[in-house]
Amino acid sequence: MKFLLPLLLLFFFACGTPPNGEASDVPTESDATSPATPTIPEPAAAPLKNDTLVEPELANPAAPKVPSLAYLTGKFDPAQHPDFVKVAAKYTDGDPYVLHKDTYASFEKMHAAALADGVKLVMVSATRNFKRQKQIWEAKWNGQRLLEGKDKADEVYPDPADRARAILRYSSMPGTSRHHWGTDIDLNALENSHFAAGEGKKVYDWLSTKGADYGFCQPYTPKGDERPNGYEEEKWHWSYLPLATQLTDYAAARLKDTDISGFAGAEAAPQIGVLKNYVLGINPACKQ
Repeated sequence: MKFLLPLLLLFFFACGTPPNGEASDVPTESDATSPATPTIPEPAAAPLKNDTLVEPELANPAAPKVPSLAYLTGKFDPAQHPDFVKVAAKYTDGDPYVLHKDTYASFEKMHAAALADGVKLVMVSATRNFKRQKQIWEAKWNGQRLLEGKDKADEVYPDPADRARAILRYSSMPGTSRHHWGTDIDLNALENSHFAAGEGKKVYDWLSTKGADYGFCQPYTPKGDERPNGYEEEKWHWSYLPLATQLTDYAAARLKDTDISGFAGAEAAPQIGVLKNYVLGINPACKQ
């Protein structure tokens, strides 16, 4: 028995366990080199932003942007879109305007070149979305705003198709205006007579000669063999082709007359062929 206690103590120390049976607080080599790694959950993927200007199925960043139907028809707020910018007051008649950033960048260059030639370009209209175009259209449709300063459309044109054609001489149906796209601007005045003589003629002659150098084209030239359909001539209306040509092509491929809705008189759109005769009824030079 006198040898039993020393043998037991020797056995416990050989096993590395203290006599009291508790595990040692001293880490082993394995503990020191292989600490337990906490599991860090991967962050959830951020939801894709729903860009109203791009079809959801085409939201791949590597793919070219294809405009959605909402963009083509102006059913978005351009002031909230990252591709649109405010126009500096020095370029305008004092009203606030926004444009697509590419249109604006080219306009700034054109404005500077015109000034160097003694011509001042003043923006009097730019982007108008569906909501704004609806206000203009319905004011004319309901007779609250006179057509060409003299006629109440609701009294003179009781037939919807006839009334629509009368308004369409100079105003687009909501959902069909090139002004929805941020590519088109109105300059200096909204009457053709302004550009017939004097300073107005100087402005128009400069734009006709040099506007193309900056990508701008007059979409509504006098109607004739080359442009039999569409709006009347608008010497003030200029379109930025590097963007507008693609958008015109998209409209031709994707828009239908039956897509034009949501305002008084929309039922006339299929009757008068608004897509073929108005949206696409532009100066052939502006389709290139």
